[in-house]
Amino acid sequence: MRRISVCCFTGQAANTNRRKKKQIQESKPSTENRMEQPQMTNNGNGAGNSETVGDSMGNSNSSNSKTNIIVNHDFSQGLQSWHPNSCEGFVVSSDSDNPGLLARLVGGYAVVSNRKESWQGLEQDITARVSPCVTYSVSAIVGVSGHIQGSAEVIATVKLEQQGSGTQYLRVGKSTVSKGQLEKLEGDFCLSTMPDRVVFYIEGPSAGADILIASVIICCSKQGNDNDVSSSSSTNVILNHDFSQGLQSWHTNQCDGHVVSLDLGHPRHLANDVGSYAVVSNRTERWQGLEQDITSKVSPGLTYSVSALVGISGPTEGSSEEALATLKLEHTGSGANYMLVGKTSTSKGKWNKLEGTFSLSTIPDRVFFYLEGPSPGVNLLIKSVVICNPDCSKPKDSFCGSAAKDDENLIVNPNFEDGSNNWSGRGCKIAVQNSAADGKIVPQSGKVFAVATGRTQNWHGIQQEITGRVQRKLAYEVTAVVRIYGNNVTSADVRATLWVKNPDNREQYIGIANLQAKDSEWVQLQGKFLLNGSPNKIVVYLEGPPPGTDLLVNSFTLKHATKVPPSPLPIIENPAFGVNILQNSNLSDATNGWFPLGNCSLNVATGSPHVLPPMARESLGVHESLSGRCIAVTKRTQTWMGPAQMITDKVKLFLTYQISAWVKIVPGAASGPQNVNVALGVDNNWVNGGQVEINDDRWHEIGGSFRIEKQPSKVMVYIQGPAGGVDFMVAGLQIFAVDRVARFKHLRRHADKIRKRDVTLKFTGGDSSSLHGTFVKVRQTQNSFPLGTCISRTNIDNEDFVDFFVKNFNWAVFGNELKWYWTESQQGNLNYKDADDLVELCRAHNIDMRGHCIFWDVDGTVQPWIKSLNKDDLMKAVQNRITDLLTRYKGKFKHYDVNNEMLHGSFYQDRLGKDIRPYMFKTANQLDPFAALFVNDYHVEDGCDTRSTPERYIEQVLDLQERGAAVGGIGIQGHIDSPVGPVVCSALDGLGILGLPIWFTELDVSSTNEYIRAEDLEVMLREAFAHPSVEGVMLWGFWELFMSRENSHLVEAEGEVNEAGRRLLALKKEWLSHASGEIDESGEFGFRGFHGSYRVEVVGLSKKVTKTFVVEKGDGDTPLVLNIDLSSS
Repeated sequence: MRRISVCCFTGQAANTNRRKKKQIQESKPSTENRMEQPQMTNNGNGAGNSETVGDSMGNSNSSNSKTNIIVNHDFSQGLQSWHPNSCEGFVVSSDSDNPGLLARLVGGYAVVSNRKESWQGLEQDITARVSPCVTYSVSAIVGVSGHIQGSAEVIATVKLEQQGSGTQYLRVGKSTVSKGQLEKLEGDFCLSTMPDRVVFYIEGPSAGADILIASVIICCSKQGNDNDVSSSSSTNVILNHDFSQGLQSWHTNQCDGHVVSLDLGHPRHLANDVGSYAVVSNRTERWQGLEQDITSKVSPGLTYSVSALVGISGPTEGSSEEALATLKLEHTGSGANYMLVGKTSTSKGKWNKLEGTFSLSTIPDRVFFYLEGPSPGVNLLIKSVVICNPDCSKPKDSFCGSAAKDDENLIVNPNFEDGSNNWSGRGCKIAVQNSAADGKIVPQSGKVFAVATGRTQNWHGIQQEITGRVQRKLAYEVTAVVRIYGNNVTSADVRATLWVKNPDNREQYIGIANLQAKDSEWVQLQGKFLLNGSPNKIVVYLEGPPPGTDLLVNSFTLKHATKVPPSPLPIIENPAFGVNILQNSNLSDATNGWFPLGNCSLNVATGSPHVLPPMARESLGVHESLSGRCIAVTKRTQTWMGPAQMITDKVKLFLTYQISAWVKIVPGAASGPQNVNVALGVDNNWVNGGQVEINDDRWHEIGGSFRIEKQPSKVMVYIQGPAGGVDFMVAGLQIFAVDRVARFKHLRRHADKIRKRDVTLKFTGGDSSSLHGTFVKVRQTQNSFPLGTCISRTNIDNEDFVDFFVKNFNWAVFGNELKWYWTESQQGNLNYKDADDLVELCRAHNIDMRGHCIFWDVDGTVQPWIKSLNKDDLMKAVQNRITDLLTRYKGKFKHYDVNNEMLHGSFYQDRLGKDIRPYMFKTANQLDPFAALFVNDYHVEDGCDTRSTPERYIEQVLDLQERGAAVGGIGIQGHIDSPVGPVVCSALDGLGILGLPIWFTELDVSSTNEYIRAEDLEVMLREAFAHPSVEGVMLWGFWELFMSRENSHLVEAEGEVNEAGRRLLALKKEWLSHASGEIDESGEFGFRGFHGSYRVEVVGLSKKVTKTFVVEKGDGDTPLVLNIDLSSS
């Protein structure tokens, strides 16, 4: 897809993934559909002021037809030249019946109505009236009317359509408008190139609100001459742009050059050509061409548009050659860097347009612009060159790079054909070779590869600066073909990383991709990234192998990421919910259908339970009793030995299966606890279907789940786990597809009991006889159930991310910014700036916060400097950490995860003793007594980790409490796959006996299919919402490329909400209560609604009264009676 690059515009680029917009004919208003007339914004009162405002409208926003490119700018000709965008429109004029104050003042205005989406509005095609590299200023007088609360944003947008390449949207300007007022909307835009179609339109308010437009002006601020890509000298950075003065101001780069002019009688290279052009000849290298020093004519932070007409002559190997526009940036003492601005394919006999843009964050000592590219021996012809003046620059708060087609590689010299040009070593040396290891290593493609050698640190590698080539809020894909060599290392981690330096000098490292590279073959490294902000400098590099090992790179590609089409809804025929897919599960036919995995023995025994395990019983309901028979597994010599069965043809893709079984260890053989695991072998992958730890001779339940999303060639289920020599028994193994829809109905009933309350509104302020029969409308504005998300400092540079965040979540947790390894990565160097920025954002939007985390007990998360401390110094560091953090943020975080993942790690306890854990809780409670202190761990809810079972979690909490720890809540992280409601609910029921609030603190679900991902998310949210012990849910992010797990996002990288995101929004809408009716003879109105904030409207004969109230959580059996005083409004 070809992307339109923008030289400048005021405001911010809107999301490029917009809905298709369909034009419909405007319809005239009916006489019954009159709206309230807005009042003009002014500073005085009375008719005199109205006249002043009217003059202002007529004068400040009137247009001279020679300068305004908008046709019918004041709607004096109705809607001629305007078109409503999938909505309706009409014009109210001073000649209309009852025109109102506005129409009398301005002569007429447009009304855009019946809007179902915020993007619907009024548009006009301006393609024929705009030119590239010209700055246009926009000014419009706008208002809002209809169904709207408070104020709304009205937005001016330019839509750029390119045939075969989709559509891009530029936000030109916006204005906040209140009902009953008119405001001026202003902005600027400039196009570096011309798309097929340019449409200007006004949009913005929420669905149901009408947009009022009194007038629109688009004027040309400053204009060049776009004829034949030439330009007046006042706007063009390039001197002698058309070679009318020979080669004055131009210099050949180690080659020859001359100008062909009709006046000089030179032979023409192109037939029927007129005017002058430059010929660059005697070229022996591709990089040789024509250059001009533009150092004094460019400024930092501005975006420049380049357009040139180029051709070729002389001997060529193929039908076409590539011409490049390049910047050479020279720094005293550090050599030169090169920036690719644009490129085009050109052939003999015709001129081709070469286009691109560039932006410099800082100005080096010298800046040269030059044209290069064709093969040695081929003459490069240049007819004209334009670099747009700084009037076409972007504002400081925006950022974009070179114009690029979606399939264009933004890396310069990607295959190292031009040696190491544009590349540099990152802490080491680089070289370009055609072979290595005595000829055993040769390029996978091309003739050469690059080698990063002399590496003494893992981060040493090969890099290229890409500043100015990538745009913010767009996703890019990196692909590199890599290999390692030397130091007797056969396999090592190789990473692609992005380093950015922000305007505030804050540095950031963004991981793009990693894989295990080999010394025996080339492998492909691939990943994506997105920039939220506008960095001053951007460098992409490869790193990773251990010191002394060379990193080899054959090719490197950086392109705008191809948008992946949404996954279709899986069609599953005959899912057979609740039917066991295993053969001979009840062992009525001996062990037929089963086989021993490994050299062990299987025999049928009796004495096992006759009842289904509880989790299976919860899913299946009334079910026949089990047979009482079991498989006895003996003569085991390895942990993986046990009974197995092939189920390849019985498993359906995208169905979620629940696993249930009874298992028992044979007495006498075991020494210590034994793990028993139901596993699946899916081709060469191991899938965990649930496990349990056994330390007695009782029957234990195993519960788990799985799902397969890619067609396998072989699926085997088997039971394994105990040590060799330990015999065990398996009974009642069930694998069945779960009916999620039926479970959802069950959960809705539970949620109605615990999350709703009967409410009686008792109206006062008038006698009951006057209120009886009055219409009442109740609308819930917010559910009080905490629903939050993880955010990071880099996210809040993206205004689209922030908008979704503040609209849909009422709690936040920080991904890394509060963790010790972030706030003090080096001893004594404290960094709270990132956390402070996030705190400020949340407090500005009244969003509550969880503090994650004070400490993290897993060894791999602890900074090296902490590991190097002796016991006394470590204790002092722990005291300083907890004191600094909780003193700084006292009263700001409602929760703290005190010592993260204590079921999976024990770093501090191992070094400081068992009392360190309660000490952390006690000290935190003393420093911030109003914060609830949580334990927090993972795999508690899914039955697949014996280290973090609900039973072990309960033991840990009770132990902490016995030693004085003020444990205030239980955190279940919730990083879960293929969740099954009864398995999750079983864990919640078990933990509920502690009587502490339970929160899902890091919930994410993952599926390659967004419909299945949406189902998984709905399972978890409904289970949480319907369980009385759960008091909140935190998602571990929602935006693609900023999640800890792949295929877990709710919003695509460039801002489009996917099916999982839509499911979240649908649930939020479902969990809002609305009611309407009439006040009874007692002056009361009753309803049942979710806990949260409400608005009630009482509509009488003479007036409408609006009040707000809150339904608090209480005894579900006790109605809440609220007095609503109508006299105080």
